[in-house]
Amino acid sequence: MDRSQQLIASAQRTIRIEHDAIGSLSSRIDSSFVKACQLLLDCESRIIVTGMGKSGHIARKIAATLSSTGSPAIFVHPAEASHGDLGMITHKDVVLALSNSGTTEEILTILPLFKRKGVPLICMTGNADSILARSADVHIDASVVEEACPLGQAPTASTTVALVLGDALAMAMLEAKGFTHEDFAFSHPGGRLGRRLLLKVKDIMHSGQRVPRVNSDILLKDALYEISSKGLGMTTVIAEDGSLAGVFTDGDLRRALDAGCNILETRIHEVMSRHSKTIKDQALATEAARMMEENRIYTLVVVDADNQLSGIIRMHDLLQANVI
Repeated sequence: MDRSQQLIASAQRTIRIEHDAIGSLSSRIDSSFVKACQLLLDCESRIIVTGMGKSGHIARKIAATLSSTGSPAIFVHPAEASHGDLGMITHKDVVLALSNSGTTEEILTILPLFKRKGVPLICMTGNADSILARSADVHIDASVVEEACPLGQAPTASTTVALVLGDALAMAMLEAKGFTHEDFAFSHPGGRLGRRLLLKVKDIMHSGQRVPRVNSDILLKDALYEISSKGLGMTTVIAEDGSLAGVFTDGDLRRALDAGCNILETRIHEVMSRHSKTIKDQALATEAARMMEENRIYTLVVVDADNQLSGIIRMHDLLQANVI
């Protein structure tokens, strides 16, 4: 077997082992998992996630996932905990400890202090007979048949399983709490995700004097000047009572000219589109994107709560705001 084949075979073996390890988890999601979720849901303060070495790295990620999905959590290094950081843990917290062996010395050192403070302890180990597993209020079985490491030393399948179980806890609690898209967005105000979930149409629409508008009986030639001066490729058409009568776009102009329309004599109400799509200014920008995609249009008229003209939003505006 040449080097290329060896590399591929090694990668495929690793994937198979970790795939099988994850696949065996479903049958272990039982009453212990439910009890762990209940302890976490009842937590009055924070979820303290701890672990050493590779388990510590997984614990950090689990804490981050919990926090971002509505369950406040922090990672506490077990070695640092025994040198002062234990003071940040209170009886209102819940501890989630990760240790594949269940005999991690740094965690066992602080275990009696969890008990003394009356802090509920959930542990995730690969050894149900370990000291940590037997001392915990709830033990979640994270055992694996084998590690993907051919030496059987480097944590591989075991850390993958722990990560998946952490995600399972976080997602189960997310659903139990009724955590919404908007809740998620408030945890992620920066970056594209936050913008997609929080940005409203009114935040990026063209408004005020930037909105092209003409009266419904204006000559088409004069309406074209408004379209050109505002640079949005269209104009809104306003009725005598101030309501939105329709819109006139570049596409409407092409169709009018193809029909032999004389722009010097035609009134805009004769050729405008009367049933244009509109969106509320308080709607999410993602809703505007959906409407444009479904209707294959690039501009939407924005109205307020009273259905009065509020602004214009274009596909280009959504692109610039990183909504799509």
